[in-house]
Amino acid sequence: MSYIKSRKHAQPAFASTRLSAAVAGALLLPAVGVHAQTSSALPKVEVTATQESDYKADKASSAKYSQPLVDTPQTLTVIKKQLIDQQGATTLTEALRNSPGVGTFYLGENGSTNTGDAIYMRGFDSSSAIFVDNVRDLGSISRDMFNIQQVEVLKGPAGTDNGRGSPTGSINLVTKQAEMSNFFNASATYGSWNQKRATADWNKVVDEERGIALRLNLMKQDSGVPGRHEVKNDRWGVAPSLAFGLNSPTRVFLNYLHIDQDNVPDGGVPTIGLPGYTSPDSSRSFLSGAARVDSSNFYGLSGDYDKVTSDMFTARVEHDFSSDVKLQNTTRYAKTSQDYLLTSFMGTSANLVTPSASNPSAWTISRSNPTRKDQSNEIITNQTNITADLQAGGLKHTLVGGVEFTEEKQHALSFTRSGTLSVANLYNPNPNDPKTYTMTATGYNDGKTDTVSAYLFDTIKFNEHWAINAGIREDHYRTTYYANAAGTITNLSTSGNLFNWKLAAIYKPTDYSSIYALYATSQQPPGGSNFALSASANSAANSNYAPQKTKTSELGTKWDLLNKKLAVTAALFHTEVTNEVERDPTSLQYFQTGKKTVQGIELGVTGDVTSNLSLAAGYTWMDTKVDNGAIVTASGDNNLAYTPKQAFTSWASYRLPHGFTVGGGARYVSSLLRGTDGAVGTPKYANSYWVFDGMMGYVVNKNVDLQLNIYNIFDKDYVAAINKSGYRYTPGTPRSVALTANFKF
Repeated sequence: MSYIKSRKHAQPAFASTRLSAAVAGALLLPAVGVHAQTSSALPKVEVTATQESDYKADKASSAKYSQPLVDTPQTLTVIKKQLIDQQGATTLTEALRNSPGVGTFYLGENGSTNTGDAIYMRGFDSSSAIFVDNVRDLGSISRDMFNIQQVEVLKGPAGTDNGRGSPTGSINLVTKQAEMSNFFNASATYGSWNQKRATADWNKVVDEERGIALRLNLMKQDSGVPGRHEVKNDRWGVAPSLAFGLNSPTRVFLNYLHIDQDNVPDGGVPTIGLPGYTSPDSSRSFLSGAARVDSSNFYGLSGDYDKVTSDMFTARVEHDFSSDVKLQNTTRYAKTSQDYLLTSFMGTSANLVTPSASNPSAWTISRSNPTRKDQSNEIITNQTNITADLQAGGLKHTLVGGVEFTEEKQHALSFTRSGTLSVANLYNPNPNDPKTYTMTATGYNDGKTDTVSAYLFDTIKFNEHWAINAGIREDHYRTTYYANAAGTITNLSTSGNLFNWKLAAIYKPTDYSSIYALYATSQQPPGGSNFALSASANSAANSNYAPQKTKTSELGTKWDLLNKKLAVTAALFHTEVTNEVERDPTSLQYFQTGKKTVQGIELGVTGDVTSNLSLAAGYTWMDTKVDNGAIVTASGDNNLAYTPKQAFTSWASYRLPHGFTVGGGARYVSSLLRGTDGAVGTPKYANSYWVFDGMMGYVVNKNVDLQLNIYNIFDKDYVAAINKSGYRYTPGTPRSVALTANFKF
């Protein structure tokens, strides 16, 4: 027997069930004493309940995944809020550390630095395949976790599920919704490098009879970044949610999200002195033995900024026609605006000035690549899904059909730089150096994609052991692009139809396990990831080219063990990406003859090993190569860049007596190969690394608990991301601590 635990309002993962029972018993003692005086004999009552796992989810949020995760024939990882909170993760990038081989490994092109969640997954950039409540989320911003209930990572083609997108998967953030319970949760965090953050989560039942509830989530953060001088994350957010009819067949959810960020961006540090670095200038061989710069150095200017405003309004209506037929309609309007300036650098031979070989303190590096960005993204969409369970031809069907209408727009200014380029002392840069250049808007570009989509999924169960899952989707898209660059006009458009499908056979040896084989496709048309078309023959965004195509086969198995409390998964996958743009060595013309392959294995385990021990772990091994086309790595190895061959992630927590909880985990990322662009002397790869984190929690009383997180316990020095030329890298987070007080009422 286990103690009752509300599914609607789960306790934090570090809460002690023994301590909770003791508190409840103490509160009930007076009532028991009074009742004992008036009744000598009471009927025996036995209450049993299943305690929800802190880590293991049973289903994904989308109506398109009608079956439990154990019966969903694709690699789909759900990262729950309890696990995110235990790790003290505050951004999507940090939460995705729980999925092996997924991360922000790529720092950007040359002097330009990627902004926001620049996610790589299974060899390809997945930044344009991020969704919120199953609606595409636009903008190169860093997404906060304060209003997120769980993160769902789908690996493999998601074209049938989501339409155009990354060849190797998608990421969906599930937001918090109003519910039928009263509670107030808050947290306050203070940590190394002046990390400060506070959140609040308040839910109120307004009308129990009519099922009306209100939820409000708030967040304020003003933090430095451990290991990085000058870099700052300053943001605040508010997210109200109002629900009607929660206890009726018709439910309405009205959600709004506003986030405001005023950050100081990080342009990285020079790679000089790293393993693999050699002099970019044959006449200055002493640079090959130069010392590394301090990884905490900031090479931008104090006036650099990254200002983001994001607004999202969502209305969702759910109606149950019966227990077998359900409808869901979602309407959303969202807009994100980003105003960004980073005074960046490139460590070329010309930019690296060394007046005296024996006096490194006088060496300088030019801040030669100021990056200016002023961009807004808008989306308006309406999705309708109908789910129906029915019997036909002696078979049980679960049908999910839907239509979607979407308009996505992007407006961006283009800038021209004037003035002189300031220099920074290589080993002792001064962010307060005067700004000696200006960036003037001299043009703009507008991109827009309109899409009409229809899809149908069917899970056919032949008997208790065999089933088929199939899906088809048709997207009709039209992308237009208009640019005015200082009077030079570009006006391009492209349109077409994207037909994607998937088919999976499922065998269930038991009711708690499955073995499956899957084949699925996806496509990415020109301009599909950034709303920009091109007339250049060497660009995949050329409006005359066909969409990039992907096909994946996957063979896997899933088991819910230990009374269905522990999920164990394994999958073999093989992905082929075709229609890549390559140059013919004979004619020197460009054709869509390129082909890339990613194949490997992924293992996972998530859930409760015992009533006190919870575990989440994953491992992936990937073999990537270019089957047809030019080698894309600087090292000349036939692999894909920014994709670790092996990756491992784990986190475990154990509840001790007297309200204590201990936890921790390890992450491993093997060597990362960078892309090729002709840079001289820079590292061709980043070394592999292990990082260990830890946590300790203590329940002070029923209303207050404390949590101490220690990151990078052994202070491992590593490269978290490297840019294409190899001149810059982002240092990994050094050892740091954060103390959080959680309040529950």
